[in-house]
Order: sequence, then structure tokens, then C-alpha cells
Amino acid sequence: MATTFETRYASSPKTVKKYDTQELRDEFLIPDLMEAGKVKFTYTHYDRYIVGGVVPTSPLKLETIDPLKADFFLERREMGVINAGASGTISVDGEVFEMNHKDALYIGRGAKEVVFNSDDAKNPSKFYINSAPAHTSYPTKKVSKADANKVELGSLETANHRTVNQMIIGGIVTTCQLQMGMTELKTGSVWNTMPAHVHDRRMEIYYYLDIPQDQAVCHFMGQPQETRHIWMNNDQAVISPPWSIHSGSGTSNYTFIWGMAGENLDYNDMDVAKITDLR
Repeated sequence: MATTFETRYASSPKTVKKYDTQELRDEFLIPDLMEAGKVKFTYTHYDRYIVGGVVPTSPLKLETIDPLKADFFLERREMGVINAGASGTISVDGEVFEMNHKDALYIGRGAKEVVFNSDDAKNPSKFYINSAPAHTSYPTKKVSKADANKVELGSLETANHRTVNQMIIGGIVTTCQLQMGMTELKTGSVWNTMPAHVHDRRMEIYYYLDIPQDQAVCHFMGQPQETRHIWMNNDQAVISPPWSIHSGSGTSNYTFIWGMAGENLDYNDMDVAKITDLR
């Protein structure tokens, strides 16, 4: 089968304190998201969020999965897609969208036939998918990297100079609860999302890319006074519960795609943890 999925259940911070390295990775790391010729999903019980990867070496159709108990995938859901690979196309109910590297596409609730394709099967697209439940339908809309709202944060002196590309977010795309974007670190900077924060009103998932060969990113999670870490490589994602910080430091600069859903659509709704208070 071209489409596979796994389910992840929610964990309390009290339980996670007792996890060893492998248990932590098994619970939160999604290591093999992108596989040639496959559609792979992880269904998490944090806000019923779904993360997925599609690598078309021939056209691949979006198919429903059993946990949804739906006739088609987007019957009661919305979806965001960012192309982390080479150029390709996404067809939504017959309308074809050209998707270059790092372009985004929002697909509203009710779209029935979604087909992913690569321009070159030998150098395929890598369509990174986030999906959340939706209460109504909003129009499908493409957002190129150039269309993103760009926010410059940090500095080279604190090793966190970065550009936040807000792509599927209020003011650019109307959604029910899904937000997505992409943060690119400047050469010489390695820290993302620092100072760290939590947002108890929504969960988040990070997907790391553009990590140079033989380099890695150390992703930090957990409650601010009880942090843990997971070492990550290219094309891997990590689940961040509402009670957890989500931050990382690499052995080089890199890019990550963030996606979130939950109680509200206020991007700045977060509780910042002072760097000196982290434990």
C-alpha cells in the first residue's frame, strides 16, 4: 500500500519525566517521514493533529485513514502542505497548483480529490503535511515563500539570528485552527525559539530540514524546569505537547517547519520561559 499511518497517544509531563532516551524518541520523534513512493501519516491525540510526508515517484492520491472514520481525508479536516523537496504539483479537485521548493498550500475542508506529483521522479518533491480538524470550509490557497510574512528575530551575537516565514497564518490565509510556517537560521546561528516558551492552548510539531551532511540538531522539550532532549536529523519531525517547550540547537545552521493547532489563532499566545530559569 502507498499509504501507511501510525497513532501516537498523549502523555502527561509526570509520566515523561521517567522516560529513558529510547522511550522519549519512541513517544515524540517521527524519524522516517519521507519515503520514496509513499504517503506516511502519524495521527497524534494532541488536538487530533496529523503530520505526514508524501514523496511521489508517480502520482499519489490522498486517501483517508481508519482513525478518521471518514469517506475522504478532508471530509472534516483542513490541511497545510509545504514542499521540502524538488518542484512538483498538487491537484485539488482538478485545480493544479505548481509547487516549487518551500512553497506552501492550504487546502480547506471538503476537498475530495487531492493528488501529489513530482516534476522529476528521480528528484522528487517532498510534500510535508499538517492537518487538523475543521469546523467549516475555507478556500484553498497557495502561498509561495515570497508571499510569506517575514519576521527577523535574534542576532548573531546570541547565535539565534533567524527569519520566520509566516505562511499559513491569519492575514495571509484564513483557516479554522491550523497555522504553519518556516524558520530559516542565518549562517553562524544555531538556536531556534530561544527564549523558549510553552503555549498551553495549542500543540506544535517541528520538522527539521536543510541540516548539512554529518551535522545534527538537538531538540529540547519538556516542562521549563524539567527539560529533555532528542537528537534529530534531516526530514525528521518531533511532537511538542502543550505543556512542553520546543527549541533546538544545531551543530550548524538549518531550517525547520513549524505547525500548530488548538484553542486559538493568536500566534503570539505563549508563555515565555526565561533562559536563566530553564532546568
